[in-house]
Amino acid sequence: MSAPVIIGVPSKGRLMENAHAFFRRAGMSLVQPRGGRDYRGTIPEIEGVEVAYLSAAEIAANLAQGTIHLGVTGEDLVRETIPDAESRVLLVEGLGFGHANVVVAVPQAWIDVRTMRDLDDVANAFHAKRGKRMRVASKYVNLTRGFFMRHGIVDYRIVESLGATEGAPATGAAEMIVDITTTGSTLAANGLKVIDDGVILRSQANLVASLAASWSADERAAARALLDRVAAERSAHTMREVRSRFKAADAEIVAEAKGRFGAEAPLGDPTSSGMLTLLCPPQRVHELAIFLREEGAETVMVASPEYVFARENPLYEALISRLGS
Repeated sequence: MSAPVIIGVPSKGRLMENAHAFFRRAGMSLVQPRGGRDYRGTIPEIEGVEVAYLSAAEIAANLAQGTIHLGVTGEDLVRETIPDAESRVLLVEGLGFGHANVVVAVPQAWIDVRTMRDLDDVANAFHAKRGKRMRVASKYVNLTRGFFMRHGIVDYRIVESLGATEGAPATGAAEMIVDITTTGSTLAANGLKVIDDGVILRSQANLVASLAASWSADERAAARALLDRVAAERSAHTMREVRSRFKAADAEIVAEAKGRFGAEAPLGDPTSSGMLTLLCPPQRVHELAIFLREEGAETVMVASPEYVFARENPLYEALISRLGS
């Protein structure tokens, strides 16, 4: 029996709940046979898949090592914990939850510091006056170094944060911070502000594939079955199913509907059945309905498809392209 495809899923909290909801929307159920405390699970709808419940940070680390094939984790953790992430993992799909920004924040009292260039001036002056570098408290050491380097800032040193990073300036542990924020309210409550051009990364939860994992033919087949469902659910959000009944419909009507309104090829032959089914972007539905009625459609019905399975799957194709042969 071949080894299973292992998918890392967050083991607790809102990320876990959202990950379960994401798979459920795509027609897959995550089952923990021995209950909520079981750190292994399955996806009954797909043979050859095993779920590993880990912390979001552990998922990123395991993806880098190739001990899991796919995982749901934040892009901030991927970028922070995996050196040269682009060559070791593939960000398959942003999942629309877990949004947060990694930002540079300074005391609100620094009224003259609004940009990274201002911060560079302050850091240089601080060093010249005190003979030591300004301290930046952060858990994001690698992201901080890379961002400051791109802005040419060198007069600083990082103090690794082990607790609530936003409290570091108030306690005198650091002059400024790099931290993750969603609304900025916690930073403001601690007397901090985000520098105008100080957003290092706009992060969200991603479905991530390991390029270091083993990818046998069976493992690729299981991944394809999973990514087929993900792609079909994603495509469904971009389409509306438009059905119309004609006394007579011809190829010219279909061609014009496709050309003018971005509709996709019909299902069935309208010339023989009188029924025409098109897939159309939501924002063009009303215009398409007007056109079809003007062309003689007796009725036009619109529905939201649950899944749209296409011949080509860009998510799987991107993975195979990165894996090579």
